Amino acid sequence: MAESGQQGAPDPGKAADLAEFIVLLGELRIWAGQPSYRVLAKRVGPLLRPARTVSPFTVVDAFKVARRRLDLDLVVGIVRALGLGEDEVDRWRKACVRVHACAKTGGPTGALRQLPADLATFTGRSTELEALLAAAVRPRADNAAATVVISAIEGMAGVGKTQLALHAAHRLVRDGRYQDVQLYVNLRGFDPESPPIDPAAVLDSFLRHLEVPAQQIPDGLDERAAMFRDRINGKSALIILDNAADEQQVRPLVPSSPSCLVLITSRRSLIELDDAVVTQLDVFDQGDAVSLLTRIVGAERVAAEPEAAEAVVEACGYLPLAVALVAARLRSRPSWSLAYLMSRLRKHGVDAVGTQPLQDVFDLSYGGLDSRTQRLFRLLALHPGQDFTAPAAAALAELGEAESELLLEYLQDEHLVQQQTPGRYALHDLLHAYASGLAQQEHDEERNAVERVLSWYLASVDAAAQQIMPARYTLPLELPPMAAVPAGFDGSAEAMAWCDQEYANLLAAAERAAGIPGSDLAWRLATSMSMYLLLRCHLQETLHVHELGLESALAGRHLAGEAWVRSNLGICLAALGRPESAAPQLTRALEVRRELGDVSGEAATLSNLARVLVESGELEAGLDCSMQALAAAGRAGDRKREGTALNSVAICLWELKRPLEALDYLHRKLAMHREDRDAIGLGLALHNIAEFHETLQQYDEALQVLREAQHIASASGDLHAEAGALFGIARCLSATGQHQAARPDLERALAVFEKLKAPELRDARELLTRITELTDDEE
Repeated sequence: MAESGQQGAPDPGKAADLAEFIVLLGELRIWAGQPSYRVLAKRVGPLLRPARTVSPFTVVDAFKVARRRLDLDLVVGIVRALGLGEDEVDRWRKACVRVHACAKTGGPTGALRQLPADLATFTGRSTELEALLAAAVRPRADNAAATVVISAIEGMAGVGKTQLALHAAHRLVRDGRYQDVQLYVNLRGFDPESPPIDPAAVLDSFLRHLEVPAQQIPDGLDERAAMFRDRINGKSALIILDNAADEQQVRPLVPSSPSCLVLITSRRSLIELDDAVVTQLDVFDQGDAVSLLTRIVGAERVAAEPEAAEAVVEACGYLPLAVALVAARLRSRPSWSLAYLMSRLRKHGVDAVGTQPLQDVFDLSYGGLDSRTQRLFRLLALHPGQDFTAPAAAALAELGEAESELLLEYLQDEHLVQQQTPGRYALHDLLHAYASGLAQQEHDEERNAVERVLSWYLASVDAAAQQIMPARYTLPLELPPMAAVPAGFDGSAEAMAWCDQEYANLLAAAERAAGIPGSDLAWRLATSMSMYLLLRCHLQETLHVHELGLESALAGRHLAGEAWVRSNLGICLAALGRPESAAPQLTRALEVRRELGDVSGEAATLSNLARVLVESGELEAGLDCSMQALAAAGRAGDRKREGTALNSVAICLWELKRPLEALDYLHRKLAMHREDRDAIGLGLALHNIAEFHETLQQYDEALQVLREAQHIASASGDLHAEAGALFGIARCLSATGQHQAARPDLERALAVFEKLKAPELRDARELLTRITELTDDEE
């Protein structure tokens, strides 16, 4: 494959799909010196035809790997703005057109890639870098050939461990190594406000990325670790475990296959980690520290005052983080000399350089910000998660989203925040601690800021839940007016994608909310998150946040909150296979619903309780509960709850071996949804009726119903429901010997199941194998 014509620039021809193309576009930005999105937007606007003003948001969006398409003119403008000549611009244009065409035809799919961006300002560390690269690629002795390669990078905070690991990783990937899988996680081993991340949670995330269906991921740490080792065995995989607390946190995350490389960073020594090659990272020497200063501020300014430059880096203690911060401050002040910068560093009277380099450097950077940017920086330390978006930051600081984006870009230019993936920002641990100290001095605004951002997450995840399941029993929101606009979604797929991206932050928000006395945010967040968590089979997490929510509701005597949380706890415990624990939660929720006079809630809870009773084998009790649910829904005039209750009655009757009566109730549900023109309810009713007919081997009746279900799902754009109907049609055709006729529907369904990683995937593959064998025999 041809290499890019400009020295060191990424080659767009290597992109196999749109996601890989966007990754390479991000690498091109790094190659060009990593200009901020704000700066890049200013460059791009005049290059477009016609020229126009371009928002930084528009540029940020072009670098988001999850995008389904890119604006070709914008891509060309970005590539030109990043300094490529017209021949190279044409190569990027053609590659962009090619990957879009590939996306329309369905494939190929790129490797799983999670590496954060490399830094354009990476400097020095040549000896350590070469040692890391050599350990990854050199042949090993026979007794070590069957073990995974582990490299541990150790050193103090701010010394550049993460940057070295990422730079080495990107070098290896650019050289064609570790192309199957690249996984990254920040283990948050030294967060003063939160415990290190549970390795079981990390394994859950890794396994999902490796396309293990959620229902198949075991609960226990040891079982997850064993599955991870099995699924990654033999893959050319690179795994970065950043900011590890100790060996116990890391050990379950290390695969056993010699085809894998694990890079670990930690402030602690990991001497008990078997077979790890340890790299000790110290502060820069004077030459590398001056080189970093030069890369950021420019060679001319440093060459004009070499002695002052040496004094500045010495005042920074040669710590890379401190040097980068000081250099950023100098870059944004063209009128400052290095000597003047040095005088500012000594403004506290620290004449013996190095006595307290970080505090002085932080004070210098913070003091140079305007008041609104200072306030945002302080409040960022109060965000509950480990990274954040511009809208979340806007909620913290009562800003508009556009202003929040611009201020974050300015903080990034000053090296006060990091942006390792487009649109998502984070504070370095040391800067987080510094900002937290500043925020604590402003007691009046601290709690208000936390409640603002938690309310923003609540409003956003509730909006997502409304898209994911519009027919659910809705929790009324009670929120104060917000300056920041909550997230909005165009359909369930977009809502689920947002929840996936914000998953860790949503859990952190629920944890933080539980610590606010008298607040109802904890139980409201748990309830609004429940639909997403249950659909993604995050059952242990569902249990945890609802247990926190229940404590909060009980402490605040929020009866409505108690009912909501206990209802969801019952559903979750039933899904975990613990009906004996689920029933008491639902029974108490039912008592509270009745005490509050919440008749619709009573109907919903009775339907859930009926399902638990059926799973426990108490079929008659379940039927009685379902009938009560149907009556309550009728009293409330709640058609959606009535549909749920009719379905519950049908299930109970089916389990009681009364199929004709069960079908009668399903047809009542079907007629109601037709009358209400409820496409979602209609599709679910048709699916259930078809399943009953199929089980009774009434294949003609099942096919008729399934074809209508497919038509409805196709019209509404519900890919999963349409694939489910197609799968049912294929099963029925195959069951009647029409194997060739079944294949097209099955292959269409299988393509969707593979794309969505749906739980039906395995059964669909097995049916295709069986049909293939049968048709081969017929030939």
